[in-house]
Amino acid sequence: MSALSTVVVVTWRGRDHITACLDALEAQKSPHRTIVVDNASDDGTASLISGHEVVRLPRNRGYAGGLAVVLDLVDTPYVAWLNDDAAPDPSWLTELENALEADPGAAAATSSILLTDGSTQSVGVALTADGYGKDVVLAGREVFGFCGGAALLRTSELRAAGGVPADFFCYYEDTDTAWRLRLAGHRVISVGPARVRHRHGASTRPGSALFHRWNERNRLLMLLRCAPLSVAVRELARFLVITALLPFRKDVPQAANFRVGLRLWVLGEVLLRLPVTVIQRLVIGARSKIARRTVWRDWAGR
Repeated sequence: MSALSTVVVVTWRGRDHITACLDALEAQKSPHRTIVVDNASDDGTASLISGHEVVRLPRNRGYAGGLAVVLDLVDTPYVAWLNDDAAPDPSWLTELENALEADPGAAAATSSILLTDGSTQSVGVALTADGYGKDVVLAGREVFGFCGGAALLRTSELRAAGGVPADFFCYYEDTDTAWRLRLAGHRVISVGPARVRHRHGASTRPGSALFHRWNERNRLLMLLRCAPLSVAVRELARFLVITALLPFRKDVPQAANFRVGLRLWVLGEVLLRLPVTVIQRLVIGARSKIARRTVWRDWAGR
């Protein structure tokens, strides 16, 4: 039986968890190809993955960059994204493949991602009224987007929608991709029985300054690429106004994304990327079959 799927695992300094991930993939019921993208790990990860198909990058290009690098190498109908700190159940890939085989209108299927204590981290991603992607723990069959930590996509539709936004480095590459798939007329489904155990935060540090930098920057870039223009401009202006008012507020939250320096860094990166982002927006619009305002109306704030 030939493989339907290629599973891409991107790792960086994954010595403490990559073995559990790869062992779980070897136990999958569905035949598949696994590609491990090593983002120039320097902690001994290379020796642990040496028996697998490995693409080793000369520098750390992040999760999004690693996924983008190997997309052209995928020769199967489906491509799975899997975090290196996630361990899927043996039937995980089978459940996702069966779901997409049975639903030709869906271009992506998202998993039930469980934390190590058994609680649910995500069964899909919702789009908030202010343009954030938010993990949901209860959902119907269809969701706005998938969680990129464990998902299966149709390879041809991913390529047709523009692939993976490599410059995002990490965070929001999944919501941006799901949004583009929806603009292209496709759906995203949640597959409850496709379960994955996730050591959340093992690869990155949620709450750190870099975490907030990537999240805030990539959300704004995603909106500029995918959202109705009025929404993108509104949220960029809101970010700018909040930043300008922070020095005059007394009740500033302690989170790193409320530090003026970090927010100015984000704004600088967004402005630097604006010319390229405008071109990307035009290309996405030319590919789209569904109007941006329709996707926003149907999904924002649900």
